[in-house]
Amino acid sequence: MNDLFIKLIEKLASIDNTALFAASIFPYGIFLFYLHKIKSVNILVKTGYSLTVLFVFITIIVSIYTLSYFDKTLVEVDFLHGLAESFLTLSDFVILLGFIKILNNLEVNNS
Repeated sequence: MNDLFIKLIEKLASIDNTALFAASIFPYGIFLFYLHKIKSVNILVKTGYSLTVLFVFITIIVSIYTLSYFDKTLVEVDFLHGLAESFLTLSDFVILLGFIKILNNLEVNNS
């Protein structure tokens, strides 16, 4: 059983996921489109999820930079990888603040 699992993991690791990564922007764009139509979701949540697109854009730019300047992948250059990931942290924080605001605005029903 372990050999089968290891072979499956090795097979999955050999697949180039670049096309899947690029194609994933379309369903996320549809998600953002419908999210912005929902009136009950506050602007912080909408902005936070939109900032995730900024994270992807920054990651792509920094990845290209690390490949051309350092001749390494982004994962191999720690300070630039941390810089790119900080944009994901920023978007997650804004989403969290938005949901906290939603929860604080809910009326508590005590029986």
